[in-house]
Amino acid sequence: MGQAQPAPTRYTVEEYFALEEQSDVRHEFFRGEVFTMAGESKPHNTLSGNWYVALRQALRGTNCRVYMEGIRTVIQENMHYVYPDVVVSCHPDDQQDARLVRSPVLVVEVLSRSTEAYDRTHKFTRYKTLPSLRHYVLVSQRQWAVEWYRRNAADEWVHTALTEATEAIHIPELHLNLTLAEIYEESGVAPLRIVPNEPGVENLADPN
Repeated sequence: MGQAQPAPTRYTVEEYFALEEQSDVRHEFFRGEVFTMAGESKPHNTLSGNWYVALRQALRGTNCRVYMEGIRTVIQENMHYVYPDVVVSCHPDDQQDARLVRSPVLVVEVLSRSTEAYDRTHKFTRYKTLPSLRHYVLVSQRQWAVEWYRRNAADEWVHTALTEATEAIHIPELHLNLTLAEIYEESGVAPLRIVPNEPGVENLADPN
């Protein structure tokens, strides 16, 4: 008979907040468990920064604010707290809170190998429960490829894939028009390449 695995350590929300105040490493929180976030690569840092700079410029003079890195988003109060790579909120209460965002309008996640499946599935499913969220963007750091999910007036999520340098994410309400080339500027990430496999068939090639 195999040895029983020890139960994970459980934390209260207060204990989790105290842990984050003292820790140099960020953790996400879900139903009493904490999960250490993976360290960022230089491409990850640059991609997040490009989004932040573009949104900071686009939102000047508006009631919306953009945040990155150590700002937590509340998906469910006392139950689920996460750290988006970039988040935009237009709610005045979020501007008064020094640590938390409760009403995000846009969330950007730069994909890592260790978190890609989580960001695409469980995390997105949880984000969808937030009534304020209108845009969810996944940015690859393996190749020039961005997936943009936006909630329409019928409360349906519409998916757009961007792979060409001139293709853009255009969000009028946030005054944003950001091309794929601008997203990947100085990131060191290679553009997506198309290579033939068989006559008349094209496959997407992973540059790595």
